[in-house]
Amino acid sequence: MTDSTVFIPPERRPGRGSFIPPLLLIPLIAYNFFAFLFMGGSPAGWSGQLLTIPMVSGVAWSLTSGDLMLVVGLVCLFLEVLKSTNTGRASVVEHMLSTLVFVVFLVEFLLVGAAASSVFFILMMMAIFDVVAGFTVSITGAGRDVTMN
Repeated sequence: MTDSTVFIPPERRPGRGSFIPPLLLIPLIAYNFFAFLFMGGSPAGWSGQLLTIPMVSGVAWSLTSGDLMLVVGLVCLFLEVLKSTNTGRASVVEHMLSTLVFVVFLVEFLLVGAAASSVFFILMMMAIFDVVAGFTVSITGAGRDVTMN
């Protein structure tokens, strides 16, 4: 009998050291795209209903464009937290870029009228949670890799 174990060298493992830009750029770009092109720069446009579904309880559930944007942001935040578990040189750059994305959110929230909405504020909070969670997960993971005698 032969051993059929396959060994992948550490430098060739998938997912290690590969650079992926901050995913919260997706809702940031999408928010600006829709706010300026379709809503005329008005933050009130995010309350427009996209669809209404009658529920068994007899009440209609409505999904607004702002709700949908927040769901996209939550999915991106979840994937960002998963990305932060990777350690390596690329993760440091990813953390710096995530911080830059938060700064862009903050500056836009303070200076741009179209960003003065609860939807944008919650997306901005997702960006700061991404920064804090990314650094926390990385530091915790790095602490486990180092052994003190």
